Amino acid sequence: MITASDDREKAILHWLTNDLQLNITQFKPASSDASFRRYFRVHQQQDTFIVMDAPPDKEDTAPFIKVAQLFAQAQVNVPQIIQQNTQQGFLLLEDFGSECLLDCLNDKTVDRIYKDALASLFILQTNVDIKTCDLPRYDAHLLQVELNLFSDWFLKQQCNLSLSTAEQAILAKSNELLISSALQQTQVCVHRDYHSRNLMHISIDNPGIIDFQDAVIGPITYDAVSLLRDCYISWPDAQIESSLKPYYQKLIQAQLITCDYPQFQRDFDLMGMQRHLKAIGIFSRLNIRDGKKGYLKDIPRTLDYVITISAHYPELQDFHHLLVNTVLPASQQAL
Repeated sequence: MITASDDREKAILHWLTNDLQLNITQFKPASSDASFRRYFRVHQQQDTFIVMDAPPDKEDTAPFIKVAQLFAQAQVNVPQIIQQNTQQGFLLLEDFGSECLLDCLNDKTVDRIYKDALASLFILQTNVDIKTCDLPRYDAHLLQVELNLFSDWFLKQQCNLSLSTAEQAILAKSNELLISSALQQTQVCVHRDYHSRNLMHISIDNPGIIDFQDAVIGPITYDAVSLLRDCYISWPDAQIESSLKPYYQKLIQAQLITCDYPQFQRDFDLMGMQRHLKAIGIFSRLNIRDGKKGYLKDIPRTLDYVITISAHYPELQDFHHLLVNTVLPASQQAL
């Protein structure tokens, strides 16, 4: 007997069994993510599917459906949408299994896994036409809104830290530099959350790509730095470089970029700082607003990226000192 633990689950089961006429033998949670969406794995005889539950008052399925079609046309491996009920916020999806790249990344597999993931990213960047895809732009306003998450949720609320006027000016100046660096890069289709938990390890056409509904047109280094400087796993610089250099060469050969490698490295580094500051803010918000405390453990790793990279650039020295002398001690107390 399959039972539902809340009204949304009851409605899903009703949709599957009554409307779609599926003979469900198993129904269990598959995962949840950092939004209000939930996922369930359903079994019908030998087949398994994923049901996305996106409450319409909190989540819109339209961007997911649109980007799934766009990415599939671009020959990127995303789950097929088998059935949809947009009114109730349910989608029946192809099941990519339960093993994400994070589950199988280690010193022996890292080169092959990142090579596959960067090959898929390259296909995405070359096959989606930014002139016709009708995706939102990762513009200065959106980049700033994301950076504000760091000060609003992490500094003020998680760390209970009030910056002086001079410290606020340092933060504003570094934000300006990060935004300017992002906007001058080649603009391509950006998944926007291209990391080891959103890439599924599958036997054919690896990886399977999920959680793509927030895709935008934005900086070419964004997804690469999300993958290689992942908030959930870190690697030595030499390992990152061994994956990044061949990817850079592919971008040069495809004439997607024309800059030299040091410039590309700088773009990659500064883009990573913007993303990591945003992520720290989001992890804090997930804890404070949503009661998801598990993300707090990923803040030290993510903050360490920002501290390490800011040390490499003379124009970020004031920001680096602010992080080391003020933010780091406050975060160590707050976490």
